[in-house]
Formats: sequence, structure tokens, C-alpha cells
Amino acid sequence: MPYSKIVGLGHHVPDTVITNEYLSTLMDTNDAWIVERTGIKERRWIDPAVDTVGNMGAKAARMALKRANLTEKDVDFIVFASITSDYYFPGSGVIMQRELGLEGIGAIEIKNACSGFIYALSVADQFIKSGMYKTILVVGGEIQSTALDITTRGRNTAVIFGDGAGAAIVQASDKPGVLSTHLHADGRFAEELYVRDPGSSRPHAERQADQILDTTGFKVVMNGNQVFKHAVVRFMEVINEALAKNNMKKEDIDLLVPHQANLRISQYIQEKLALRDDQVYNNIMRYGNTTAASIPIAMSEAWAEGKMQEGNIVCLAAFGSGFTWASALIKW
Repeated sequence: MPYSKIVGLGHHVPDTVITNEYLSTLMDTNDAWIVERTGIKERRWIDPAVDTVGNMGAKAARMALKRANLTEKDVDFIVFASITSDYYFPGSGVIMQRELGLEGIGAIEIKNACSGFIYALSVADQFIKSGMYKTILVVGGEIQSTALDITTRGRNTAVIFGDGAGAAIVQASDKPGVLSTHLHADGRFAEELYVRDPGSSRPHAERQADQILDTTGFKVVMNGNQVFKHAVVRFMEVINEALAKNNMKKEDIDLLVPHQANLRISQYIQEKLALRDDQVYNNIMRYGNTTAASIPIAMSEAWAEGKMQEGNIVCLAAFGSGFTWASALIKW
């Protein structure tokens, strides 16, 4: 049975930089308030005339392919993670496929929010190990900015989210790469972090957009305290699960790439694992929370900065809406 290995990484973020100072002109907030609670200094928001989830994914994919010395035609399957597809349906995986000129190959959409990229990587890992596909494009892409309530009423979520896409090329290999992946969920907490509409389980009048007067169901609802409380527990559990599965200890981790949800969460995990600053990669201060794009963007930048060297043990971990949480342990 072959191993699966990440052979290329890429990312793309929009050109428009949104600073905390700019947000303070739109709502009752300030740089100190945002940094203290989230660690975020700025984020990227799309230009609707230029950017889509699909084309950002394509740009990230092309960077990953170039770094792997591959071309679009080498890809034989797509796994796309997003909760903000360009259309209600179909998913943005097929939109990206069209952008890349890959008509005919299969594309799966993963809708697991912040854990989406690791879920997508796990799907790719299984397809590679089964021998069904040889080269899989795994992408996380999101546009959150156009759905945010950028007023004081919505500031608790509006200051957090950003837009972007990240990509990984996963290939069959005779050497270990993805050592294991671990996926979990607990739907009892689904409504602690969710967007209610446009949901299908509504009366006819509530689902038809031209009849909707109350649009509050289209806004992100987040119980921040509940999310934080569960996140710090589940992050540790799923990281330790990955280490135990591979007979490793926390001292074996060369680099931890956590989902960029909140710098306070990342710092808490770092402290619990007794990792140095150079063993944890954070870029939330520059991009905010880009949901499914968060981990592949961070990995792409970490690789470019030389922080992932051959033989390194890299741990990915995420927690988000659902609640869902996941980890992956990788030998680079």
C-alpha cells in the first residue's frame, strides 16, 4: 500500500488589506481591543469584481503545482474544503476545476468549516492509499468578508474573519508522508457557531429570498466563550491522539501548524505542549481566521520560510463549527 505525501504547497490572498484602524471607522472598536482578544492586526478582504473562491483556489493550486514541478494535467482528483462556495450549489471545487482546465476529473466538496482542510487531507490520504488516485489537489478556500455584519452589532465576528485560499498537492509515495489523520465531531453544539440560512428545513416562505424580510439568519452566530472552552480541550486531545497513534511524544514535534482561530488558543496549546515560539507557526495577525484556508495558507508560508525541512515531524490541528476537530501528523 503506498504512502501519501504532500509534495507542493501554495496560497493566495486578496490584495486589499483591512487594518484594525480601518475597522474602528466602521464600528465601535480599536486596535488594542481586537489584538487583546484575538491577536489579529489585519486581514485580507476580496474585491467582488476580481476574486472568487474558485479563482483564489486556482491561484493557490498553480503555486503549489509549480513548487512541486508539476502541471495541472498531473492532477487526477480534487478535494475542496469550503463553507463559502461561490454558489449555494454547485461547490467551488468544480469552479476551480474549470479555471484549471481539468474538466472530467472528480471533485469532492468538504463542508467542515475550520476543520475542513484536515478532513479534506484525510480523504485524499485514503484515496491515495487505496491506489485509486495518484495525484490529488487538496484546497481550502473561503470568502467570509461579504457576509460579515461590519457594524458595532456584529463586531465580535466581523473583526475575526478574512478571505483567502491554500492548496496542497498530495501524491503517492514509497516513503512515509501523512502518518495519520484523526477526525471528530459533536453535533450537540452545532448552533454554538453557525449560519442558519439559507437552510433547507424552512417553510416555503422563509426559504424564498424574495419573501425574506428578516435577514438575521444569514449572519454568523458564535458563542465565543463556548467555542474557546471546547477548542482548548479538543485541540490538546486530538494532538495527543495523533502522537499516541504514532508512538511519539510532544518533544518529537518539529512544527505545529494550528488552525488560525485565535492567537490566545494557539498560545495556550503551545504552553501546554512546552513548545518554543519557533515550533509553532502563527500568521493570524496578518490574515485573521480564513476558516478552511487557514492551515494550508500557514503551511505554504511556513514552507517558504524554511520551517519545514525533510524529515521534520509536522502536526496539524483544527477545531471549529459543528463542533468538529481534527489532526494530522506528517513526516515532511
